Formats: sequence, C-alpha cells, structure tokens
Amino acid sequence: MKNIIALLLIFACCGCIDRNRMITGLEGKPMPSFDLLLNDSATHLNTTTIPEGKPIVLLSFGPDCPFCKAEMKDIVDNYQQLQGIRFYVFTSAHFRDMQRFYAYCGLQQQKSIVVGIDTANFFSGYYGAPGVPYMAIYDPKKKLKCTLLGKTSIHRIKDIAFE
Repeated sequence: MKNIIALLLIFACCGCIDRNRMITGLEGKPMPSFDLLLNDSATHLNTTTIPEGKPIVLLSFGPDCPFCKAEMKDIVDNYQQLQGIRFYVFTSAHFRDMQRFYAYCGLQQQKSIVVGIDTANFFSGYYGAPGVPYMAIYDPKKKLKCTLLGKTSIHRIKDIAFE
C-alpha cells in the first residue's frame, strides 16, 4: 500500500513540472543588445532602446508554424488581460513571410506589439532556442526571468511577467 501511495505522489509531482520552461543559464542577466528590422522595412530597433519600467516579452516565431500562429492569435485576442507587458515579436524568416504572419494574426490592429525581423538571427543563437515559438520574459529592469518553448497560455505569461 505504501508503494502505491509513493507511486501516486511521484506521478502527481511529475504532472506539476514546468514542461516548456527552458533553463538557459542566462536567468537574471540583462537583456542582450541586438537589432530588429521593423515591419515598415526601414526602421531598425535595438533592444537597448526598449525602456525599463514594464515587463518585456521577446517572442521568436516562425511564420508558418501553427503553434506560433495560435500563440499570437491568443495574445492579440486577449491583449486587454496582458496590459502592462511590452511585446516584441520577430522572426528570422524573409520579410514577405513576416508580413503574411503580421496580416494573418491581425497585428496591424495592435500598435503596442512591435513586430520585426532578427536579420542576424541573434536571438536563437544567444538563447540556444531549439524551436519556435520561443519566448524570453524579462522583468521591468530588463533582467531575464525565464524562457519558454512552445505554446504558452496568456495566464501563464501574465503570471510570470508580474510575479
């Protein structure tokens, strides 16, 4: 009987593991400096110009990835619940593919979500991102809280950003 109870406790604990949280060794470190070519195809933004004071989410996406599309649609559809978080979403794909994703997700309606291209493919190399969607959540002082791989609920994003 004790073995059965111990086994149930182990299974219960395994169900509570943070499945898509990635350990990078960069937790607590400041946001790195890298450039994004914004969706107007002329403006460059460097991450050093992102102001402090609010949580920041850097989200790397693949324009054809169904999980990325679902993630972005969820963020756009529930943006009111995510007020106070700055979103910077980008890809390393071609400009026309980013524009297609931009239109599909209705990002033209969300002026507060910055969309662009990581032309140097810095993000995935720096974080060792094994896939997309890959999210780095920073605190208001631009220190890395955690990284997440895969589709993440908006409630979880909000909880992590404001914890």
